Amino acid sequence: MAYFPAYLKLDSKKILVVGGGKIAGEKIEKLLDFTTSITVIAPQISPKTMQLINGHSLESFKRLYKEGDIDMFDIVIVAVDDLEVQKSIYEECREKRILCNSVDSVEYCDFIFPSYTKKGPLTIAYSTSGISPAFAKYLRRAIEQFIPDSVTEFLSQMQRLRRELPKGKERMQLLDKKAKAYVDQLLKEKDVH
Repeated sequence: MAYFPAYLKLDSKKILVVGGGKIAGEKIEKLLDFTTSITVIAPQISPKTMQLINGHSLESFKRLYKEGDIDMFDIVIVAVDDLEVQKSIYEECREKRILCNSVDSVEYCDFIFPSYTKKGPLTIAYSTSGISPAFAKYLRRAIEQFIPDSVTEFLSQMQRLRRELPKGKERMQLLDKKAKAYVDQLLKEKDVH
């Protein structure tokens, strides 16, 4: 079954990452685009992951995961190779209704990390529901070439108009017209038919 695409507001969510290696670091790096409310538990933490932890003042514990560590967290990322650990943490999360992602084990995932593009407030996610993360990555890279740096400024203007203009049909039509003109100009510049 495919995954439902949802954008979660992580401001008030507490995230636990179990694992301190390269993959854990990659997940932390992605999460840092959206929150710093991240705690790491791992007996060993790679230098790069430790740089992320120190650079963003994340909480970390150099020890093995133990049952109950997930209490008080909203989301758990399990970035360890041990499938039994992945399974047991996933089952514990299910019992406590905590969202869980076990890296490279979709059977122990309530959600997956999509490949994504982020420019200012624009975030575009790409997913193959775990079938081919490599395809999602290369598709992302291809599409990123079409997104101009000016998109952040354009979206700021649109946000300002949404705040300043009264709600209603006229505002909706104006914003739609401006969005269409911006995308049409972008396609014209990139010569896409």
